[in-house]
Amino acid sequence: MRSYPELYILRHGETYWNAENRMQGALNSPLTPRGEVHAARQHEILRARDLTGFACFCSSQGRAIQTAAIALGALVDDIRTDDRLREITVGDWSGMLRSELPIFEGEDPFIAHYENAPNGEGMARLGERCQSFLDDLVGPAVLVTHGITSRMLRSIAAAGQTLTASSVGGGQGCVFHVKDGVQNLLE
Repeated sequence: MRSYPELYILRHGETYWNAENRMQGALNSPLTPRGEVHAARQHEILRARDLTGFACFCSSQGRAIQTAAIALGALVDDIRTDDRLREITVGDWSGMLRSELPIFEGEDPFIAHYENAPNGEGMARLGERCQSFLDDLVGPAVLVTHGITSRMLRSIAAAGQTLTASSVGGGQGCVFHVKDGVQNLLE
Protein backbone atom coordinates (compact mmCIF):
# COMPACT_ATOMS: atom_id res chain seq x y z
CA MET A 1 0.00 0.00 0.00
CA ARG A 2 1.28 3.44 -0.92
CA SER A 3 1.69 5.93 1.92
CA TYR A 4 0.30 9.47 1.59
CA PRO A 5 0.88 12.54 3.71
CA GLU A 6 -1.51 13.32 6.55
CA LEU A 7 -4.75 14.88 5.25
CA TYR A 8 -7.72 16.81 6.53
CA ILE A 9 -10.49 16.61 3.90
CA LEU A 10 -13.52 18.90 3.94
CA ARG A 11 -16.61 18.86 1.77
CA HIS A 12 -18.17 22.23 1.02
CA GLY A 13 -21.19 23.27 3.09
CA GLU A 14 -24.76 22.77 1.91
CA THR A 15 -25.66 24.71 -1.25
CA TYR A 16 -29.06 25.77 -2.51
CA TRP A 17 -28.87 23.00 -5.12
CA ASN A 18 -27.95 20.41 -2.46
CA ALA A 19 -31.06 21.47 -0.56
CA GLU A 20 -33.13 20.98 -3.74
CA ASN A 21 -31.49 17.56 -4.39
CA ARG A 22 -30.18 18.86 -7.71
CA MET A 23 -27.06 17.56 -9.53
CA GLN A 24 -24.31 20.20 -9.52
CA GLY A 25 -21.19 18.63 -10.95
CA ALA A 26 -19.28 21.35 -12.79
CA LEU A 27 -22.03 23.92 -12.20
CA ASN A 28 -22.21 25.98 -9.03
CA SER A 29 -24.70 27.09 -6.42
CA PRO A 30 -23.79 29.25 -3.40
CA LEU A 31 -23.90 28.08 0.19
CA THR A 32 -27.17 28.28 2.07
CA PRO A 33 -27.15 29.82 5.57
CA ARG A 34 -27.02 26.21 6.82
CA GLY A 35 -23.99 25.65 4.55
CA GLU A 36 -22.26 28.62 6.16
CA VAL A 37 -22.90 26.99 9.56
CA HIS A 38 -21.37 23.76 8.19
CA ALA A 39 -18.21 25.66 7.20
CA ALA A 40 -18.08 27.42 10.57
CA ARG A 41 -18.28 24.01 12.27
CA GLN A 42 -15.36 22.81 10.16
CA HIS A 43 -13.45 25.91 11.31
CA GLU A 44 -14.08 24.94 14.95
CA ILE A 45 -12.88 21.39 14.31
CA LEU A 46 -9.68 22.54 12.58
CA ARG A 47 -9.01 25.33 15.07
CA ALA A 48 -8.39 22.60 17.67
CA ARG A 49 -5.74 21.00 15.40
CA ASP A 50 -2.12 21.98 14.84
CA LEU A 51 -1.94 22.87 11.14
CA THR A 52 1.72 23.94 11.26
CA GLY A 53 3.38 22.71 8.07
CA PHE A 54 0.09 21.87 6.33
CA ALA A 55 -0.48 23.17 2.81
CA CYS A 56 -4.07 24.15 2.02
CA PHE A 57 -5.70 23.33 -1.30
CA CYS A 58 -9.20 24.04 -2.53
CA SER A 59 -11.32 23.15 -5.53
CA SER A 60 -11.63 26.10 -7.89
CA GLN A 61 -15.43 25.92 -7.75
CA GLY A 62 -17.25 28.73 -5.94
CA ARG A 63 -18.96 26.63 -3.26
CA ALA A 64 -15.64 25.15 -2.17
CA ILE A 65 -13.91 28.54 -2.21
CA GLN A 66 -16.74 30.00 -0.11
CA THR A 67 -16.37 27.12 2.37
CA ALA A 68 -12.56 27.44 2.50
CA ALA A 69 -12.82 31.15 3.31
CA ILE A 70 -15.04 30.41 6.32
CA ALA A 71 -13.39 27.17 7.49
CA LEU A 72 -9.74 28.13 6.94
CA GLY A 73 -9.53 31.88 6.37
CA ALA A 74 -8.57 32.80 9.95
CA LEU A 75 -6.36 29.73 10.42
CA VAL A 76 -3.95 29.77 7.47
CA ASP A 77 -2.08 32.32 5.35
CA ASP A 78 -2.42 30.68 1.95
CA ILE A 79 -5.09 28.58 0.23
CA ARG A 80 -4.25 27.41 -3.28
CA THR A 81 -6.84 26.24 -5.78
CA ASP A 82 -6.39 23.09 -7.82
CA ASP A 83 -8.78 22.00 -10.57
CA ARG A 84 -8.13 18.34 -9.74
CA LEU A 85 -10.20 18.88 -6.56
CA ARG A 86 -13.30 19.93 -8.56
CA GLU A 87 -16.44 17.82 -8.33
CA ILE A 88 -17.03 14.98 -10.77
CA THR A 89 -18.82 16.27 -13.85
CA VAL A 90 -22.29 14.91 -14.58
CA GLY A 91 -22.58 15.93 -18.23
CA ASP A 92 -26.13 16.07 -19.54
CA TRP A 93 -27.52 15.66 -16.03
CA SER A 94 -26.00 18.93 -14.76
CA GLY A 95 -28.68 20.96 -13.01
CA MET A 96 -31.26 18.16 -13.01
CA LEU A 97 -33.18 17.06 -9.94
CA ARG A 98 -32.28 13.57 -8.74
CA SER A 99 -35.97 12.66 -8.95
CA GLU A 100 -35.76 13.25 -12.74
CA LEU A 101 -32.94 10.72 -13.18
CA PRO A 102 -33.28 7.01 -13.89
CA ILE A 103 -33.10 4.63 -10.95
CA PHE A 104 -30.15 2.22 -11.07
CA GLU A 105 -30.12 -1.01 -9.15
CA GLY A 106 -26.97 -2.35 -7.66
CA GLU A 107 -24.46 -1.86 -4.92
CA ASP A 108 -24.73 1.95 -4.67
CA PRO A 109 -27.51 3.56 -6.73
CA PHE A 110 -26.36 7.01 -5.57
CA ILE A 111 -22.88 6.55 -7.10
CA ALA A 112 -24.47 5.00 -10.20
CA HIS A 113 -25.79 8.45 -11.15
CA TYR A 114 -22.22 9.72 -11.34
CA GLU A 115 -20.97 6.67 -13.19
CA ASN A 116 -23.77 6.65 -15.77
CA ALA A 117 -24.33 10.35 -16.44
CA PRO A 118 -24.37 10.88 -20.24
CA ASN A 119 -21.26 12.83 -21.23
CA GLY A 120 -20.16 12.83 -17.60
CA GLU A 121 -16.68 12.20 -16.28
CA GLY A 122 -17.24 8.80 -14.69
CA MET A 123 -15.55 7.33 -11.65
CA ALA A 124 -12.44 6.01 -13.43
CA ARG A 125 -11.46 9.43 -14.77
CA LEU A 126 -12.24 11.03 -11.42
CA GLY A 127 -9.97 8.44 -9.80
CA GLU A 128 -7.16 9.28 -12.21
CA ARG A 129 -7.24 13.00 -11.40
CA CYS A 130 -7.51 12.37 -7.66
CA GLN A 131 -4.58 9.96 -7.86
CA SER A 132 -2.59 12.58 -9.77
CA PHE A 133 -3.32 15.17 -7.08
CA LEU A 134 -2.33 12.86 -4.22
CA ASP A 135 0.83 11.74 -6.04
CA ASP A 136 1.92 15.39 -6.30
CA LEU A 137 1.56 16.12 -2.56
CA VAL A 138 4.89 16.63 -0.82
CA GLY A 139 3.62 17.07 2.72
CA PRO A 140 0.55 17.20 4.94
CA ALA A 141 -2.44 19.08 3.54
CA VAL A 142 -5.92 20.38 4.17
CA LEU A 143 -8.21 19.82 1.16
CA VAL A 144 -11.53 21.58 0.55
CA THR A 145 -13.47 19.70 -2.09
CA HIS A 146 -16.82 18.07 -2.90
CA GLY A 147 -18.80 14.99 -1.88
CA ILE A 148 -17.86 12.50 -4.59
CA THR A 149 -14.34 13.86 -5.04
CA SER A 150 -13.84 13.61 -1.27
CA ARG A 151 -14.96 9.97 -1.32
CA MET A 152 -12.51 9.19 -4.11
CA LEU A 153 -9.58 10.97 -2.42
CA ARG A 154 -10.30 9.17 0.84
CA SER A 155 -10.72 5.82 -0.90
CA ILE A 156 -7.26 6.19 -2.44
CA ALA A 157 -5.49 7.60 0.64
CA ALA A 158 -7.15 5.16 3.05
CA ALA A 159 -6.68 2.08 0.87
CA GLY A 160 -10.33 1.70 -0.11
CA GLN A 161 -11.72 2.49 3.34
CA THR A 162 -14.59 4.97 3.01
CA LEU A 163 -17.52 5.80 5.18
CA THR A 164 -20.92 5.49 3.56
CA ALA A 165 -22.85 8.63 2.72
CA SER A 166 -25.65 7.63 5.08
CA SER A 167 -23.26 7.38 8.01
CA VAL A 168 -21.95 10.94 7.62
CA GLY A 169 -24.88 12.81 6.10
CA GLY A 170 -22.90 13.69 2.99
CA GLY A 171 -19.89 14.94 4.93
CA GLN A 172 -21.02 18.54 5.29
CA GLY A 173 -20.01 20.18 8.55
CA CYS A 174 -17.43 17.55 9.46
CA VAL A 175 -13.78 16.88 8.64
CA PHE A 176 -12.16 13.63 7.57
CA HIS A 177 -8.69 12.97 8.93
CA VAL A 178 -6.57 10.47 7.01
CA LYS A 179 -3.20 9.47 8.41
CA ASP A 180 -1.11 6.34 7.79
CA GLY A 181 -3.91 4.87 5.67
CA VAL A 182 -6.52 5.18 8.42
CA GLN A 183 -9.54 7.46 8.10
CA ASN A 184 -11.36 9.08 11.01
CA LEU A 185 -14.42 11.29 11.05
CA LEU A 186 -14.10 14.45 13.14
CA GLU A 187 -17.41 16.01 14.16
